[in-house]
Amino acid sequence: MFNNDSKKELEQISNASNHLGKGTVIIGNIESHGNIRIEGAITGDLITKSKVVLGDSAKVVGNVLAQNAEISGEIKGVIEVSEVLILKPTAIISGDIVTNKLVVENGAQFDGTCKMGAIVKEIRLGEKGEGRKERTA
Repeated sequence: MFNNDSKKELEQISNASNHLGKGTVIIGNIESHGNIRIEGAITGDLITKSKVVLGDSAKVVGNVLAQNAEISGEIKGVIEVSEVLILKPTAIISGDIVTNKLVVENGAQFDGTCKMGAIVKEIRLGEKGEGRKERTA
């Protein structure tokens, strides 16, 4: 299905890291195959096939969809993580969580519902709002 060049390119894309610095504001959706670290603010959905890290100063108003996530900042929206979601002590979550495994550190705030152990098929990118994971439950 994939030749060796395609596999190498996909691997390089998946290993890419993106950083949104403190004081930076993005209005719109972000999609990536690689890791994303956010220190600024996003109004829109954040989708990655890898890991998302939200620093203490990060604010997201929108949904977050990722393979893994470590949250220290604030999210107002639905969080869907196919593997492990870690809520650090400074995390403030206003919205529902769907994840396979959840780690909540002392001090983290969460207002919403949580569903754990969800089986996730895949995270799709670039499909006009269709990037949400398919769940079986």
